[in-house]
Amino acid sequence: MAYQNLQKEQNKLRDKFIKRGVQMIAPETVFFSKQTVIGKNVTIEPYVIFSKKVKIGNNVTIKAFSHLEGVQVSDNVDIGPYARIRPDVKIEKGARIGNFVEVKKSKIGKKSKINHLSYVGDSIIGKNVNIGAGTITCNFDGIKKNKTIIKDDAFIGSNSSLVAPITINKKSLVGAGSVITKNVIQKSLALTRSNQITVKNYKRK
Repeated sequence: MAYQNLQKEQNKLRDKFIKRGVQMIAPETVFFSKQTVIGKNVTIEPYVIFSKKVKIGNNVTIKAFSHLEGVQVSDNVDIGPYARIRPDVKIEKGARIGNFVEVKKSKIGKKSKINHLSYVGDSIIGKNVNIGAGTITCNFDGIKKNKTIIKDDAFIGSNSSLVAPITINKKSLVGAGSVITKNVIQKSLALTRSNQITVKNYKRK
């Protein structure tokens, strides 16, 4: 009986959003909370879950297998596939959250991109920031959570670890594969990387 009631409730919510113009490719696979708010011209791909307190703006696409909870999404945003957006997140206009990205307790600025395989937690991301694949904000030191601030027009190279508390200032660049532990000044390059060693004619013993 409880399962049947849940199905009825979900079907009502799906019908409500479809009537309001929300495009769902496979409505039976999408699950809503009663608190879900969705704007105009929104597309939702299969197997998306909206938990409590999700507000979606206009012209938004949420791709397959994404899970959103406690998030405010502005207009013209793309999310997913396989994105996990946890509570206390605000995604501003034109931003992009890509595949296998997890965001928690953060603000993502206008037209910023986190396209692949990254974790952003307890962070403030400015406008036009690019965060490369495999980037991690190291927000927990074992005792408390710490904040990462990445200011406008910064570029974070792939596979970087930003050890909070830390600030990456405007128009700065973090080289791929870096572990950054100190603040990065404006318009600068920060890079931490061991020298590559090549052993010629090497044979395994």
